[in-house]
Formats: sequence, structure tokens, C-alpha cells
Amino acid sequence: MRSSYTCNRCISAIKASRTQLRPRTPFRLPHQQFAGRAHSTKSPVSANLAISRRSISSTANRQFEKPFEPFEYVDPEGNTRKMVLSEDNLFNSFTHSPIPAIRKRAAFMRQHAYCPHPDHKPTRAAVNAGDLESRKSSETGSPPAHVNFECPDCGVPVYCCEEHWADDYEAHLGVCDIMRQSNEDDHDLHSGRFFKEFQFAVPQMEEILVNMSSWDTYLYTRDYDALNEDREMRQATKLLTYPMTVASILHELSPYGLRGDGRMTPEGLKSFTALRHSLHPARTGGGDTWKNPRLAPPSVRLFVLGARAESSLPRETWMQMVYLFHRVQFSLHFIGPEAMANRGNELPLPERTPLNPFGAVVEDRISNALKISTFVEYYHTMHKAGYFYPYDPYFDCFIVFHPGFGNPASMHEWEETLPLLLETKCPIIATGYSPWDIQQDVDHLEKRFGNEMDILLKPGENKFRSLRWDLNDLDPHDVNCSNWGVYAFRGKRYEATKKEDESEVHSERTE
Repeated sequence: MRSSYTCNRCISAIKASRTQLRPRTPFRLPHQQFAGRAHSTKSPVSANLAISRRSISSTANRQFEKPFEPFEYVDPEGNTRKMVLSEDNLFNSFTHSPIPAIRKRAAFMRQHAYCPHPDHKPTRAAVNAGDLESRKSSETGSPPAHVNFECPDCGVPVYCCEEHWADDYEAHLGVCDIMRQSNEDDHDLHSGRFFKEFQFAVPQMEEILVNMSSWDTYLYTRDYDALNEDREMRQATKLLTYPMTVASILHELSPYGLRGDGRMTPEGLKSFTALRHSLHPARTGGGDTWKNPRLAPPSVRLFVLGARAESSLPRETWMQMVYLFHRVQFSLHFIGPEAMANRGNELPLPERTPLNPFGAVVEDRISNALKISTFVEYYHTMHKAGYFYPYDPYFDCFIVFHPGFGNPASMHEWEETLPLLLETKCPIIATGYSPWDIQQDVDHLEKRFGNEMDILLKPGENKFRSLRWDLNDLDPHDVNCSNWGVYAFRGKRYEATKKEDESEVHSERTE
């Protein structure tokens, strides 16, 4: 990060400059920021103010001759689009953004996010040692204040005032570059350009093996169009991380195993071998004639619990997982109270009837190998009703993306669900936003169900995590990425052993 290149002398100069009486300079747009200050001939005091305020920043001084004018164009698919932002002006202030949705997001931050400066009183309990809230004192601190000042380097509201931003600039430098990158990625999504990275690969021959060691090897062996820009990779992996996280664990060519990083446990090898037996059936029998008839096996059921954003992904995204498993049918179930959030106009919820007691939204025309059902209901309610009974470890698997098992704000929602999941003895794949999020969930599981569960995949970084960083609107300094880490567990199995009768043992010995 840039903090390692920032000397204490520059930091001290910034702090000193804020204490001098001077008129407050208004915030400028990115195409106007601080142009020509390095070559200005002003008084020593004013020159010192200009240099100390911007000399330690690596932000490029860009000045445009005229603002970008939107225009319409025809994309390669023949659709008419409107280009709102060009590639060289993606960085914009959140508050003064040309995109209304981003301006609305900035207003939300100003109303709900608090200044992280240590002079304020804490607003919540610190979740880890690196949390900026751990620096605050409830005894000597001033009352909390909402963020109101945008950093000129990242364009995101981060502190309550310019003085606190300057005083805590060294701590902000640790995430400033990432926040700027997230700023540009957000504007890129609204720029109106044609996203070639969302043109996913088509099915390919079963004999072509897929290398799942990393994103690069997967995209290459699956014959994706070349993504030469880092921003294109970040946008593509933001969508593909959900199906590929699941596929990378269930596939027979999984990068997780007893060898290599050693994260797969012996119990995990047993559980996932059972699933792989169903996902990779033997190529014997069957065909398009009556000579070798073969019964079709049941579909593999994947239960995505606490579904949120993953339930609204384009269905072609989930088809990328299906293409990796030939001759297998999938039944994907999105379950959770937020499973249909922001999709009411697209697919209205049906009425609950005796034939459809939980109001399932069924999408069975996607493909002959994929059926998707969405339930706006808690899983433990459906489990107690026996809706999905019976469960088979050879055909069933549970997935929870960023569940927050150990988060005080969400752990109560899983209190009834977790014991029922462990009863099924089926593998449960879980992810987390960050190392601290993963550790918090695993510690809670081991403390609550330590003697009732087995770890199948040890916690660690996900090889198919999203490469794009996202901001937490309630705490802009909390940067994270989707599915950063992954682990798996299931309910403990007890193998029954037969104890020989002493009389039988004695008779065998005498003989």
C-alpha cells in the first residue's frame, strides 16, 4: 500500500496545515482537481498549504479540454446503447457522480456511516483487531458524527470533516487504492459500454478436461474470450464466483484435495466422493437406442440457504456450473426470506395453495439439465414440514453464501436451522467475506456444535473468489469481496461396530 512510502514529515505537514486559519476550499470535480498547483507562484504560506495537501497523493492530475458528451452506438449484438462514461473518466466523486444511483448511494452513506476517527466515541463493538472502531474510547471521545467529507483520492465519503481526514490520512491510505478501484468499477457498470466479459462460454466436449487451479486456467480451458483488462476480470468473476465456488469443490478435478494445500480432511473426502459418484456417472449403458437401456438417476439437489443476490443472477451464470457435469441433472433451490428481493415485477409470487404450500417460483424451462425453484421462506419451516424429505448424501448438498453464523446481528436467524442441517448428514459448503468473517463463523460453529459436526474442508482462501472489491455502505472502510474464503462441514456420522460375544470367541479359540 502507499502508506509504506509516506514519510512522517509529510504527515506532520498535513496536520499543521489544517490548524492555520484559511477559507475552506470547496470540493472539486475529478476533472478539475488541483490543476496547476505544482507550478503556481503564490506566497510561501499559500504554497505550503497547496503542497502539503496534495504532495503525498499519487492521484494523477488530469484535466479535460471539454466534458464527455454521451452518445448512442450499436453494440456487437445489434442493440442500441447509450455511452454515458468513457474509459478515461470512470473516476468520479460519489456525491457529484453523473450516475443517479451512485449519488443516491452517497446520500445513504452520509446518513448511516459514522466517522472512524479515534476522537469519536465508538458506535459498535469492534469485530477484529484491525477494525478502526477499536481505536475509539467511550470515556474521552466526542459524540459520533456521520461521514460528510469525501477523500479526493477515492471519491468516497469517509470522514466527518476535512480535518479528521487529514489527521487520520495514514490509516486511510491502507484502503484508499482499493476504494478508488471500487469507485471506478461501480461507474463502469453504469457507463453503458458493451460488456464482452459477460458473454459466457458455451458447452464443450466431455473429453476436454477443465483445469480448475485458478481463474486463468479455468477461463482458458473453458474457451472463454480473452479478458485482457483487469477490470474485465473483476466484473466477470463477480458473477461467476457463486457457481464456480460450488463447482470447484464438487468436481472430480477439484483443486482441493488431500494433497496440495491439505485442506480437504478424510471425512471430507468421504462425503464429496459420494457426491462425485453421482455427478460423474460411469459411461456405460444408455444412449439413443433400446439396446443398452439405463435408468436415469435422480437429479442432484443443491439447496442455497439464505439466498440473496445469488438468486437473481442471470441463469446463464448458473449454467456454467451445469456445463462442467455432463449427463447429470440439477435441481437448484433458493431458500430464504430475501430470495425474491427486487424481483417482484419480474416474477410475481404465486399464491400458496395445497399443491404449492410454500409459494415456490419454479423455472423449469432454463435447460433440460437445470431446474430452479425459489422459496420465500425459512428453511427450518420447510424442513419440519418434511417438504424435501428424504435426504441423500449421494444427491444432496447445502450451500450458504456469507451466512454470518457468528455475527451477533444474524446468528439468531440460524439458531433453528443449523441443528436441522446437521441432522441430514449432507455436506454444507459455506463462504465468508474476509478472514475475520470466516474465523468468526467457524469459532461459533465449533463452540456450539463442536461434538456434533465434522469439518470437511478447512477454512481458507477460495481459489474462485471474486476479484472485485466492494464497499460496505454502513462502513466505507470495510472493503470486502464476495466469497473470499470457503469451508465445509456436516453432521457427525457414527459407524456402528459389532461387538463379538465372549462365548463365541471362547468357542472359536477352543476349536
